[in-house]
Amino acid sequence: MIARILLLCVLSLCSTRIVCGQNAPAAADQTALPTSDNLRTLIEKSRAEWDVPGLSVAVVHQGEVVLSAGFGLREQGQPEPVDGSTVFAIASNTKAFTAAAVAMLQESGKLQWQDRVQQHLPWLQVADSWVSHELRIDDLLCHRSGLGTFSGDLLWWGTPYTPQQVLQRARHLPLKNRFRAEYGYSNLMFLAAGEVIRTASGQTWQQFIAERILQPLQMQRTVLSVKDLAALGNAARPHKTMLTGNQPIDWFNWDTMAAAGGIISCSDDMAKWLQLQLRRGQLPNGERLFSEASSHRMWTPHTIIPVSRAAQTRIPSTHFRSCGLGWMLADYRGRMTVGHGGGYDGMYSQVLLVPEEELGIVVLTNSMTGIGSALTMTIADLYLSGQPGQPGEWLQQGLAQDRSGREEFHERIKKAVEPVVAGTQPSHDLAAYVGQFECPLYGTASVTLENGGLVLQLHPFPELQADLVHLHYDTWKIVWRKSFAWFAEGTVQFVPDAAGVFQQLRLDVPNDDLWFDELQLRRTP
Repeated sequence: MIARILLLCVLSLCSTRIVCGQNAPAAADQTALPTSDNLRTLIEKSRAEWDVPGLSVAVVHQGEVVLSAGFGLREQGQPEPVDGSTVFAIASNTKAFTAAAVAMLQESGKLQWQDRVQQHLPWLQVADSWVSHELRIDDLLCHRSGLGTFSGDLLWWGTPYTPQQVLQRARHLPLKNRFRAEYGYSNLMFLAAGEVIRTASGQTWQQFIAERILQPLQMQRTVLSVKDLAALGNAARPHKTMLTGNQPIDWFNWDTMAAAGGIISCSDDMAKWLQLQLRRGQLPNGERLFSEASSHRMWTPHTIIPVSRAAQTRIPSTHFRSCGLGWMLADYRGRMTVGHGGGYDGMYSQVLLVPEEELGIVVLTNSMTGIGSALTMTIADLYLSGQPGQPGEWLQQGLAQDRSGREEFHERIKKAVEPVVAGTQPSHDLAAYVGQFECPLYGTASVTLENGGLVLQLHPFPELQADLVHLHYDTWKIVWRKSFAWFAEGTVQFVPDAAGVFQQLRLDVPNDDLWFDELQLRRTP
């Protein structure tokens, strides 16, 4: 399954290969705006066509909640329906909450946007000492730290490491981009922002978000950990979207990366969040969580995302893309759009705001498909022009792209685990491959003999255990003992020294989110 854009999807329109919005038509006549019934029909038809088990959608317009409703089932094959109170992981849509928390602390004088991060986290270092010293708080929130996209995400995924321990290990990650000059989507820097919130406020990130944001907004069905789901009830079940069909999977604990993606919410509650954003930080009672000036800063371009010629051809009405603070920004049909996507193990979400039209849309799903992007853009078209551009283009062409992407990903895995030469044998007896290996970034791994076969174990996440099947020469196929949302099979190459002793493991696990090739595993004495 292709885990497209753990929310590198810088807005749906930034990642969809669809031509639309040639011009900037006038806003739709009020009498032509979609009704709740129109939207329900569109959403349910789309859900069925995309084979999504369940989803929840909220639309707010000009201060009112036009729609907040569920569609389909919480779990495929089970009778419980999704409604507006059903909770889903919003994943990286959490980042806007973290940015808002930093804005609130700035306004209260606890920190400044331009503070050096080391003023608050003196222990934080990246691979470059000058960048470590120069890194500012606003750098953490707009993906310009120099780290590559998704670099280091294996550090928090399933491991026991705390946010501080993750960040202390991150100094071993090479900086792949130019600091403050190139875009690289970084979950780790949002973990650092969460730690800054902790030190500046005296509260954990979870305590601050719950008391200072969720409670004032009365987001009573929003929680910050999977541990709270049992008491909360009415939760959707994650699903791994296969080449065909969906496989229910368990909720995955994201507590370590909570500040980057840990919020679990529902469309009823997210509608309140959208309204707050469109009111530029003002609560319904007139009080403010953050100022209009802070809203403007969060929605101001900070990091440029290049728009290629191909992208301009696909979407002629988009001329810029950029990162704000916790948000992704672009133009579409002559308006600025503000949004983000979220990718969790078995759930994707999408948020889109069009501030000039006082329009906000959120789609929460229990599948790993791009329907959220397609729906938000289709609904936005209905409000911007009274019709969805070319009828159904976002949804129809998006579905075709989604399915072809899954097929391409399946072929990519298949190709990676095919032997380059048939009939070869391992160069050594199996005992020579056995050993302990250490990666300064990640931790330990081991290869053991079990029932006459080799077994790979990555110790920081005990469920990353695999049987090794000989592929060719000293390369073995990785067959995981458990199914994971983001990847399937891969390979491990045993690299010998001049004496023929296997000193290093090189892992290749094809996927778009977790970089196994960052693991430099070397034999320990």
